[in-house]
Amino acid sequence: MKKRFQQSDFWCDFKCAHGWQKVSCGDVNILVRTFKKAFVSFSLAYIPMAPEKEAGESDESYIRRVGKLSSKIKGLLPKNTLCLRYDLPLDFSTCEERDSFVKNLPLLSKNTKVNIKKNKVDIQPPDSTFLDLSKSEEDLLASMKNKWRYNVRYAAKHEVQVRSVTADSLDFEKDLDSFYELYKTTASRDGIGLHPKSYYKDLLERGAESEKSDGQGKTKITLYIASHEGEDLAAIITLFNSSEAIYLYGCSGNNKRNLMPAYLVQWTAIKDAKAFGSRIYDFYGMPPTDDENHPMHGLYLFKTGFGGAHVHRPGSFDIPLSSMYSLYTLAENARAFWHKKIMKKIRGR
Repeated sequence: MKKRFQQSDFWCDFKCAHGWQKVSCGDVNILVRTFKKAFVSFSLAYIPMAPEKEAGESDESYIRRVGKLSSKIKGLLPKNTLCLRYDLPLDFSTCEERDSFVKNLPLLSKNTKVNIKKNKVDIQPPDSTFLDLSKSEEDLLASMKNKWRYNVRYAAKHEVQVRSVTADSLDFEKDLDSFYELYKTTASRDGIGLHPKSYYKDLLERGAESEKSDGQGKTKITLYIASHEGEDLAAIITLFNSSEAIYLYGCSGNNKRNLMPAYLVQWTAIKDAKAFGSRIYDFYGMPPTDDENHPMHGLYLFKTGFGGAHVHRPGSFDIPLSSMYSLYTLAENARAFWHKKIMKKIRGR
């Protein structure tokens, strides 16, 4: 998979607006965030979806190249940087292949003399499903599960309407409010976190600015809202560029779910992504397997029902740069355990 969207200038600029600074090294963008509290000050450096593995390149050769890149980048970073964190763009077709790579990492680290460690906290969702948009609309529909195809047509037949919204739209503020109300409903129902409304507004506004500034429509951020008889029922936010489209956020209300608005809103975005010229539609984040006991099993079923190919990535990796790195990861792991285990149990998830 070439040039993930997180590595685009748009994404880096958006991250920079939320407390990160951008540093460039060749064609790689590094995001740096500095934390200060009292007399303590340290930084983290993050490279999303880079560097890419070359065709036929061995794992050892690839890790050596990551090590050499890290050495070049180190001199560009603040002296108090704890680690250089990568989300390596390695796509595996099965969990077993992905897990084998991670299991073999200590040996790769030893053989290459690159001090690289698997981080327990992943930044980007490691599991997804990709739709190949080179197919015709008829073939895309045919690749869906029967029920999914039926639901798309059912929603259209029952006059569910889908509108696309950008920051330049006339009723942008009103539509953003509607989206956020739907998102709050979803967060409460499914036990998920959400950003403040200003985050999504900033995302859409920066998307509109990027679309205007590049002059060629290379990046497009869109809010899609499905409604019926004037009532908004479901919404998603997508990012399109020339390489791929990404389903970033999705939500739905509790009313009229029998009209299947979530299916039609996805299908509308898929068709628009194909027309835009994106090659892949990335559903961006789901459980790794069809495990009925997983709390997000419904999300797995929904996303895989559209007929895409499963993709499993190994997650986040660190190149430690400071003796304080171990203390930071202990605190980071404890925080993740609290939110993902303790708080979910408290909420009954």
